[in-house]
Formats: sequence, structure tokens, C-alpha cells
Amino acid sequence: MPLEMNREVFITCAVTGSGSTQDRSPNVPRSPKEIADSAISAAEAGAAIVHCHVRDPESGSPSRRLDYYREVTSLIRSSKVDVILNLTAGMGGDVVFGGVETPLPLNVNGTDMVGSSERVAHVAECLPEICTLDCGTMNFAEADYVMTNTPGVLQEMGRQMTALGVKPEIEAFDTGHLWYAKQLVSDGILEPDALVQLCMGVPWGAPDDLNTFLAMVNNVPKNWSFSAFGLGRNQMPYVAASVLAGGNVRVGLEDNLMLEKGVLATNESLVLRASKIINDMGASILGPDAVRKKLKLIKRKPNF
Repeated sequence: MPLEMNREVFITCAVTGSGSTQDRSPNVPRSPKEIADSAISAAEAGAAIVHCHVRDPESGSPSRRLDYYREVTSLIRSSKVDVILNLTAGMGGDVVFGGVETPLPLNVNGTDMVGSSERVAHVAECLPEICTLDCGTMNFAEADYVMTNTPGVLQEMGRQMTALGVKPEIEAFDTGHLWYAKQLVSDGILEPDALVQLCMGVPWGAPDDLNTFLAMVNNVPKNWSFSAFGLGRNQMPYVAASVLAGGNVRVGLEDNLMLEKGVLATNESLVLRASKIINDMGASILGPDAVRKKLKLIKRKPNF
């Protein structure tokens, strides 16, 4: 592919995620206030977009509670810092089977399957500019866990997001997810100028080698915008790789806990490190207003 470096880059900070990282670093925010404070610090460091999950404040376990999302949204929106809010809609499609010889009944510990409307209920209340749409079903690293997103569910969630005026960020964990995302656009469920996040190195999706990455990039339509990230130690190399390939950047504690060997990261420090890489490459970093204009986003007051 020809080198088409992106000269105007926006940074997304994935603040906390839903993985079991809460006990591996004290810097992973748990409570709504901790999540909002970390998101605000990331925005002050240069992130135009903050991607937020919520967690149980005591255990740190991932949660879908509406009151947590309301509190995070209220704290970010009422702060002095302007930032684009991106809420996950990936929760509620988790299946944990009973085991290899007895897959049914499902394991109730970890299985969390709800309908499409419930999966976007917090989006309808909080009205972020962006929410995520995990565009396919996938095996993750856990033995009996499957992230479940059927075509029917994705069609309905996509319709609801579009009707709300919230831009879906397509999460493409593998090539087939990107293929189906293009079908959702072709079917008129998603707008033609789609936004996609290329998720590299998540077991067992697309490996984070450059050949696979470039195959993904080459299948992103020209009128779409894309970002990319790699997990762990490859987070910062993917900052450079994505910019070189014409894309934007995602960093944050959802995907990586370390700033360097032996040094635990914060969301702020990861954004600052990414900003330096981008600037050293000769690109500029877009602020939230410029990104809203670029992606045709709408900032609105929440419905609570």
C-alpha cells in the first residue's frame, strides 16, 4: 500500500475497560468518580475522545448499572474540560458455557445476555457523541467464554444508535467483523461515513502483526475514519503504525497497564507518551471541536 500518513490525528483514551485488570494495577479506575477523574486527566493531556466502561466500585468487576453511567457522564460533562464521550455498548452479550463435556446449562458466573434495547439503555439516557458496536461474535482467551453479537442483534443495536443520533464506533476484532460492518452500511443501518476501531492482538481475534493490520486497513472504505490499537507492550508501536497507515490512535489502561518496563501507567501518562510520538512524527493532534466537525458528531445534554 502507498504511504498515506495521517497529518491530523485524534487520540482516544480507553479509560478502564471490562477486563480483569483492576487487581493488577492500582491505577485502573473503579468508581464512577475515579473513572470520570481519569477521563478528565486524559483529556487534559490531549485525548479528544474518552472511551468509558463502568465497574463496581468495591470489587472492580465490570458493570452495566445505569446509575454508574449517569454519574460518569454527569461528572465529565460538568467539568471544565471539553471532551468527546464514547460509551461502550459491548456489555450484555457474554456467554460462558458449562464446560467442554457439559456446555449446557450455561455457567451463571459470567454469563450476561440481555436484549438489544437493554444493551443501549445507558446510551439512550446519557446521549454520548459515540458508542461502540462490537461487530461480531468471537472467542476470547477464556476457555468457555464467547462474546456474542449475532447479525440480528447488531442490526437492531445499529438502528437504535442511528435513531438516537449517536455515532457507532465499529469495533473490528477480525476481518469478518469489518466485512459485516460494511454490510450494515450497505443495508442503510449505519451511516456511510462510518467510524471503525481496528482492535489488534486481542485473543483470539486479529493478531497484531503488521501484515494483518495492513490487510484490515486496506479493507476500510476511503470515506470511513479509523483508529487502531495494540495490546500491552505493542500499544505505543501501534500509535506510530496507525498514523503511518493513515489512521488515528487509541491508548489507555483498558489495553495496557505499563508505561515502560517496571513502570505502571496512568491514562494521562499514556496519552502524553502517544502525543509525543505523534508530534515527533510531524503530525498535529486534533482537539474535541475539530473531531466533532470531522466525524459529524453531536454534543447534547443527557436525558436525566
